[in-house]
Amino acid sequence: MNRLALLSLVLLLVGGFALAAEAQQKFRLIELSELESLQKGSPPATVLDANDAEFRGKNGVIPGAQLLSSFDRYDIQKELPADRNAPLVFYCSNRL
Repeated sequence: MNRLALLSLVLLLVGGFALAAEAQQKFRLIELSELESLQKGSPPATVLDANDAEFRGKNGVIPGAQLLSSFDRYDIQKELPADRNAPLVFYCSNRL
């Protein structure tokens, strides 16, 4: 591997770690007990269900949750709030 390619790879990795560190500051796991207060907050959190139809059929959905069309291929413009600062809560069964 030449030096330029290696340097590019290192910069990508460093940039990826910086993005991951920033994401950890913005994203966090919450407990179900915290969800209600987030939904009642100002502004209220939008709850987004990323489960598939089979899981939803067996387990139901959180009341008031918006159902995403897909866990990874949803249309951001149509399915997420227009306010980019709005708090969001995503949930899925994570059966992987």
